[in-house]
Amino acid sequence: MSRLDSRAIFDAAAGRFGDAVYDFQPGVPKDGPRDSCFKVKPDKVRDLMTFLRDDSALRFDFLQSLTGVDWPKLNVLQSVYHLYSYSHRHEICVKADSPRDKPVVPSVVSVWKTADWLEREQFDLLGIVYDGHPDLRRILMPDDWVGYPLRKDYKEAKEYRGMPTSRPSPLDLLLVYDKAHKTDVMQ
Repeated sequence: MSRLDSRAIFDAAAGRFGDAVYDFQPGVPKDGPRDSCFKVKPDKVRDLMTFLRDDSALRFDFLQSLTGVDWPKLNVLQSVYHLYSYSHRHEICVKADSPRDKPVVPSVVSVWKTADWLEREQFDLLGIVYDGHPDLRRILMPDDWVGYPLRKDYKEAKEYRGMPTSRPSPLDLLLVYDKAHKTDVMQ
């Protein structure tokens, strides 16, 4: 088995899915680590990921990470998948854009079990709904939390169930402590 470069991986995906995959961006190693990536239309995510895992020339058997990005100026929430093939030693990044007002992407838990908690995290913090997820519920925030803390327009409530949601700076607390415990040792 041989390692494919990122353009060949994109070409294989485009050959199978046509214009549902698009916007190939080669990595830029000279400017620091930036992964080669391409985009997929949200409704084709599960089909593409199954193909990338099962095709013998590709064999992406490891979902390294699944993250999300909020692009409010574009009105988009983006799911970002980093994939790796242990047998071929190649990797690729795949992105799926969905509208901020109705961010729905098919779940890939049936493709990689590791997507389970990763999708729940993006649901919890960005509000991306992974359709078909077996247990899509909050994973970090309380069940009754309002809003999605990683959206760039998120406004945190001052309190939750009577508890403050923020704390004073430790430096401010030290000043208060110093004033309260000041002695006349310096006199």
